[in-house]
Amino acid sequence: MGTSHWQLLILLVIILLLFGNRIPQIAKSLGKGITEFKKGVKSGEDDDEDEEEELPKKKSKKKVAKEEDDEE
Repeated sequence: MGTSHWQLLILLVIILLLFGNRIPQIAKSLGKGITEFKKGVKSGEDDDEDEEEELPKKKSKKKVAKEEDDEE
């Protein structure tokens, strides 16, 4: 037994009447949350790029062995 379009419409109207005054508040807080999340993700990406620039390049085993031979 499925629901008809009229039943869904009536249910939507009842929900709107019960929670209608809270919907703008919920949407506003949801929008702020999404904005903060995007800022956090952007900040995390920027931090990762900064760390990559600060890390020294790894030397190959051949270069390390050659430097050790040169020191002796």
